[in-house]
Amino acid sequence: MRKIILGTLVSLAAMGASHAANAEDLLKLYKYLHANPELSRVEFKTAALMADKLDALGFDVTREVGETGVVAVMKNGNGPTVMIRADIDGLPVKEKTGLSYASTVMTKDYGGNEVPAMHACGHDIHMTVLIGTAENLVAQKENWSGTLIMILQPAEELGQGARLMIDDGLFTRFPRPDYNLALHDSASLEAGQIGLVSGYAMANVDSVDITVRGIGGHGAYPHTTKDPVVLAAQIVTSLQTIVSRETSPLESAVVTVGSIHGGTKHNIIPGEVKLQLTIRSYTDEVRESTLKSIERIALGLGLAYGLPEDKLPIVKLKDEYTPALYNNPELTARLTPIIGKAIGQDVLALKPVMGGEDFSQFGRVEPKIPGLLFWVGAVNAKTMKKAKKKGVSLPSLHSALFAPDPKPTIDNGVKAMTASALELLQNK
Repeated sequence: MRKIILGTLVSLAAMGASHAANAEDLLKLYKYLHANPELSRVEFKTAALMADKLDALGFDVTREVGETGVVAVMKNGNGPTVMIRADIDGLPVKEKTGLSYASTVMTKDYGGNEVPAMHACGHDIHMTVLIGTAENLVAQKENWSGTLIMILQPAEELGQGARLMIDDGLFTRFPRPDYNLALHDSASLEAGQIGLVSGYAMANVDSVDITVRGIGGHGAYPHTTKDPVVLAAQIVTSLQTIVSRETSPLESAVVTVGSIHGGTKHNIIPGEVKLQLTIRSYTDEVRESTLKSIERIALGLGLAYGLPEDKLPIVKLKDEYTPALYNNPELTARLTPIIGKAIGQDVLALKPVMGGEDFSQFGRVEPKIPGLLFWVGAVNAKTMKKAKKKGVSLPSLHSALFAPDPKPTIDNGVKAMTASALELLQNK
């Protein structure tokens, strides 16, 4: 009986995702979204467009959840509740792809700054797949039972949108999901390939600011100063021992100093130097120990340098935390063969990455909700083949040159997501 149900679900999913008219409409939608990106927390037109499309499909749509988020609910009898999420914000990047539908948008960000905008992380793909999946599931309502929730989440690029929606009652004002699903396009997989990671798939992401203070003065008389540039250099070097000498070789962590600024002139020793760090980890234990070590090293070196207490380095953890993304192993194992049959090819077993994704927030609420985010390849097959042959790197996510091959990416994204939802919403 299980095999019969599985075969039926897969064939329905594939059939629903392959209608030519639907595929053409989705491609038009994708190109429009790509050409008209909006930045984090100001995604007003994007959210309105997506809300209107889901409303037209018969969903009960609520707008402005977590500022610009959208929640669309469809109840179809008794059964599980499944939430499917797509993020909607672009990035402040000037597009250089040369595509006929490339973004030329100049817009204001949340802080009021005039900047270029581009969907350099594929959120336009994510939104298009969500709409295609919604269309398929509405057309196949006789084949599933339960509650379907489609959400359009803002501000993923700031690591804020999921928390904004949760804080605005996502799991109290609306049905609480039994499962959470999402996808992300990949700049390293051939268009249409699907890859999965079981367990930890993406990292905890933290941002830390360190203000290294000193006593400034003339560069010719360093003995009369406490040079914060030298102290900052010692801190940067010592921070690298956190991973190499304090973290178990069987665990993973990254401590990167991405910015260092101090001083104004060759012969002036400044009064302070500012450091900006990104911290990556998987487990909460490694995250906590890494953050404590950063503070210990900075303050300890300040004391060793002879700074008075009121001049010790200031270590500030920014409120931009994104928790590690954990793909529920049981859910991953259940959906892997379903997705493989839907797309007609093997699902790749991938390794975790140190990137961050705030889809993880939806699975951290208590009691925890099983979730799964899968990767869908976005690189044109010929482009991939040429790059491998020449040994050159492809444009990464967030690159001004990142240009997904939309049709196969969207087609298999819709097939995979539709089949996953049908499996979880089986009509018993």
